[in-house]
Amino acid sequence: MEDLLIETLGKLGYPVMLQGSLLPEQPYPEHFFTFWNNASDSESFYDNHETSVVYNYDVNFYSTNPEWVYIKLREAKNLLRKAGFIVSGDGYSVTSDEQTHDGRGIEVKYLKNGGN
Repeated sequence: MEDLLIETLGKLGYPVMLQGSLLPEQPYPEHFFTFWNNASDSESFYDNHETSVVYNYDVNFYSTNPEWVYIKLREAKNLLRKAGFIVSGDGYSVTSDEQTHDGRGIEVKYLKNGGN
Protein backbone atom coordinates (compact mmCIF):
# COMPACT_ATOMS: atom_id res chain seq x y z
CA MET A 1 0.00 0.00 0.00
CA GLU A 2 2.91 2.36 0.68
CA ASP A 3 3.77 2.32 -3.02
CA LEU A 4 0.29 3.54 -3.96
CA LEU A 5 0.36 6.17 -1.20
CA ILE A 6 3.80 7.48 -2.24
CA GLU A 7 2.92 7.43 -5.94
CA THR A 8 -0.33 9.32 -5.33
CA LEU A 9 1.19 11.99 -3.10
CA GLY A 10 4.17 12.31 -5.46
CA LYS A 11 1.86 13.57 -8.20
CA LEU A 12 1.80 16.91 -6.38
CA GLY A 13 5.53 17.34 -7.06
CA TYR A 14 6.90 17.39 -3.50
CA PRO A 15 9.15 14.89 -1.71
CA VAL A 16 7.32 12.07 0.10
CA MET A 17 9.12 10.35 2.96
CA LEU A 18 8.56 8.18 5.99
CA GLN A 19 7.83 10.31 9.07
CA GLY A 20 11.03 10.80 11.10
CA SER A 21 13.37 9.56 8.37
CA LEU A 22 15.33 12.80 7.88
CA LEU A 23 18.76 12.59 9.47
CA PRO A 24 19.60 15.28 12.06
CA GLU A 25 22.05 17.01 9.71
CA GLN A 26 19.68 16.93 6.72
CA PRO A 27 17.92 20.23 6.01
CA TYR A 28 14.15 20.19 5.70
CA PRO A 29 12.90 20.59 2.15
CA GLU A 30 10.87 23.78 1.74
CA HIS A 31 7.66 21.72 1.23
CA PHE A 32 7.20 17.96 1.72
CA PHE A 33 4.89 15.10 2.67
CA THR A 34 5.46 12.45 5.31
CA PHE A 35 3.50 9.30 6.11
CA TRP A 36 3.32 6.76 8.92
CA ASN A 37 1.58 3.39 8.87
CA ASN A 38 -0.43 3.24 12.11
CA ALA A 39 -1.94 -0.19 11.53
CA SER A 40 -2.85 -2.84 8.99
CA ASP A 41 -5.67 -4.85 10.52
CA SER A 42 -7.61 -7.80 9.17
CA GLU A 43 -11.18 -6.72 8.52
CA SER A 44 -13.03 -9.86 7.54
CA PHE A 45 -12.50 -13.59 7.38
CA TYR A 46 -13.87 -16.55 5.48
CA ASP A 47 -13.05 -20.14 6.38
CA ASN A 48 -10.36 -18.96 8.83
CA HIS A 49 -8.57 -16.84 6.20
CA GLU A 50 -8.52 -13.06 6.11
CA THR A 51 -10.35 -11.66 3.13
CA SER A 52 -9.64 -7.95 3.61
CA VAL A 53 -7.13 -5.69 5.35
CA VAL A 54 -7.60 -2.06 6.42
CA TYR A 55 -4.41 0.00 6.17
CA ASN A 56 -4.34 3.13 8.33
CA TYR A 57 -1.88 6.00 7.71
CA ASP A 58 -1.11 9.45 8.98
CA VAL A 59 -0.24 11.77 6.09
CA ASN A 60 1.36 15.11 6.89
CA PHE A 61 2.38 18.10 4.80
CA TYR A 62 5.07 20.50 6.03
CA SER A 63 5.82 23.87 4.50
CA THR A 64 7.53 27.19 5.09
CA ASN A 65 4.28 28.75 3.85
CA PRO A 66 1.57 28.45 6.55
CA GLU A 67 -1.25 28.70 3.98
CA TRP A 68 0.12 25.83 1.93
CA VAL A 69 -0.27 23.30 4.74
CA TYR A 70 -4.03 23.71 4.24
CA ILE A 71 -4.06 24.12 0.47
CA LYS A 72 -1.69 21.27 -0.43
CA LEU A 73 -3.16 18.86 2.10
CA ARG A 74 -6.62 19.43 0.59
CA GLU A 75 -5.18 18.78 -2.88
CA ALA A 76 -3.65 15.57 -1.52
CA LYS A 77 -7.03 14.54 -0.05
CA ASN A 78 -8.65 14.80 -3.48
CA LEU A 79 -5.93 12.73 -5.16
CA LEU A 80 -5.98 10.10 -2.42
CA ARG A 81 -9.76 9.72 -2.70
CA LYS A 82 -9.47 9.27 -6.47
CA ALA A 83 -6.87 6.55 -5.83
CA GLY A 84 -9.30 4.67 -3.57
CA PHE A 85 -8.20 5.87 -0.13
CA ILE A 86 -10.78 6.75 2.51
CA VAL A 87 -10.17 10.26 3.85
CA SER A 88 -12.43 11.98 6.34
CA GLY A 89 -12.32 15.38 7.98
CA ASP A 90 -10.26 18.46 7.17
CA GLY A 91 -7.11 17.53 9.03
CA TYR A 92 -5.30 18.58 12.17
CA SER A 93 -2.21 20.51 13.19
CA VAL A 94 1.05 18.57 13.54
CA THR A 95 4.22 19.57 15.33
CA SER A 96 7.29 20.53 13.34
CA ASP A 97 10.85 20.15 14.61
CA GLU A 98 11.82 23.25 12.65
CA GLN A 99 10.60 26.74 13.56
CA THR A 100 10.54 27.61 9.86
CA HIS A 101 7.93 24.95 9.03
CA ASP A 102 4.26 24.46 9.82
CA GLY A 103 2.54 21.11 9.49
CA ARG A 104 -0.93 19.71 8.95
CA GLY A 105 -2.06 16.09 8.84
CA ILE A 106 -4.89 13.78 7.90
CA GLU A 107 -5.71 10.16 8.61
CA VAL A 108 -6.24 8.00 5.54
CA LYS A 109 -7.36 4.40 5.23
CA TYR A 110 -7.30 1.89 2.42
CA LEU A 111 -9.40 -1.27 2.28
CA LYS A 112 -7.58 -4.02 0.42
CA ASN A 113 -9.85 -6.92 -0.46
CA GLY A 114 -8.29 -10.34 -0.78
CA GLY A 115 -6.13 -10.19 2.35
CA ASN A 116 -2.33 -10.28 2.22
